[in-house]
Parts: sequence; C-alpha cells; structure tokens
Amino acid sequence: MKKILHIVCYSLLILLTTGCKVKYSLNGATIPLEAKTVSVGYFENNTSLGSPAISQKFTEKLRDVVSTQTNLALMKQNGDLKFEGSIINYNVAPVAIQSNDQAANNRLTITINVKYSNRFDVTKNFEQNFTRFADYKANTTISSQEDVLLSEINRQLTEDIFNRAFNNW
Repeated sequence: MKKILHIVCYSLLILLTTGCKVKYSLNGATIPLEAKTVSVGYFENNTSLGSPAISQKFTEKLRDVVSTQTNLALMKQNGDLKFEGSIINYNVAPVAIQSNDQAANNRLTITINVKYSNRFDVTKNFEQNFTRFADYKANTTISSQEDVLLSEINRQLTEDIFNRAFNNW
C-alpha cells in the first residue's frame, strides 16, 4: 500500500512540474523562462531643450537597471525582450510661487515614450509615456543642476519602466 502511495505521489509531482509554464523571479521581477536576452535601444531626444547628453544618460541608466536586476544577456538589438523609445518632453517651469510673484523653485519634468516588446507573450507588450520631475532652487541655473536632477529623474523613470515591464504595475 505504501509503495502504491509513493508511486501516485511521485506521478502527481511529475505531472505538476512538467505541465506548468515556469517563470522565474529576481528582485520581484517576473520574466518568462524562455527569455534569455534583452535589448535596450537608444532613446533619442526629440525635444528642443536639454543637454545633448540626456539621451545617452537615460539609455545607459535603463541598460544598467535591466542588466543588474535580471539574468538576461544585454544585446544591442533584437532581444527576446525589447525596449525602444524616445524622450518626448523636457520642460522647466516655475513652482512654489512666493508672495512677491517670484518662484522659490523650478521644476524639471521629463517624459519618455517607451515601447516594450515581449517575444513570448504579446499580451505583455505596451507603449506608454512615463513622466517624472525634480525641483531645484530658482536662484540657481538649470545647467548647474542638470546632472543631479537627471540622475534622480532617470532613477525614477527607469524604476517605473522596469516595474511596468517585469512586475506588471
């Protein structure tokens, strides 16, 4: 009787493990088991503002996030999972107006259009705009603050994009 029970349990275990589509997770990310590669295209700056380096900085930050938080091999193009897009908004505007109608702070806002493709599950594909901002003192110039602001905004944007692609947020 014990031998039959062991055989039944063993058979059920085999059926359950071979009949399921397995996904693996790193840092909470759900990635199709079949996916081995990812590509992150160059995100061109389609705005008339901002330093020429903003495209390179954003693209490198997204590549870094994807390569450090997954086990996927980073490819130049045609990965199993693919990120493409462009910078579509770079805007500086006053915020926190003081009583004398002068701004205490300015706000840098950046919007990225992202197209994500998943070769194995097209229901996960999306094209979406992601927007983030950072404030800085109005008595300083954007050029003196841009590196620090871009670093913070790019961190937030890439986190949002990663979570949307791999955590379905």
